[in-house]
Amino acid sequence: MAEKSISDGSNILMFGEMGIGNTSSASAILSALSGRKASECVGLGTGITSEQLLKKKELVEKGVERCVGADPLEVLCQVGGFEIVQIVGAFLAATDAKVPVLVDGFIITAAAYAATKINPDCRDYMIFAHRSNESGHKILLDELNAKPLLDLGMRLGEGTGAALAYSIIAASVEFYNNMASFESAGVTV
Repeated sequence: MAEKSISDGSNILMFGEMGIGNTSSASAILSALSGRKASECVGLGTGITSEQLLKKKELVEKGVERCVGADPLEVLCQVGGFEIVQIVGAFLAATDAKVPVLVDGFIITAAAYAATKINPDCRDYMIFAHRSNESGHKILLDELNAKPLLDLGMRLGEGTGAALAYSIIAASVEFYNNMASFESAGVTV
């Protein structure tokens, strides 16, 4: 997680993920909270063989079975992973502080989804950086009614989409705050 200051002095949090195995937890969270089949939510992650994909789907399905009827907090306890649970907490805290968050990638979006299940107001503070090629990410974006700023066909995490999208947001703030209006520029219509 990084915090950036925009030219107007306001802050925005940027969440990106790095790690191996996190797409399994993210897939399980998505499946458990949305009611979708685990097989729909599981993708290739960092790139695995078809045999590994079958095993991954089987393991995620077993994890999701433990979550039947569970509330979002229990889902996070069962299949969330320590780092994803921390990110959910950061989303909740950012909402309390009324700080926008730049959401990047599948894992972070799964945490965002869980946060909105705990506090729906979280969604109002989320700006989505990019659409990942991970199949579950597309489902999450639909569930969150989110339209990412970028769709570059990336399967990367590590905050790459957030790093690219941040410059668009910073430029937008600059334009909004400093662009001349017709009146100030002396333009008459």
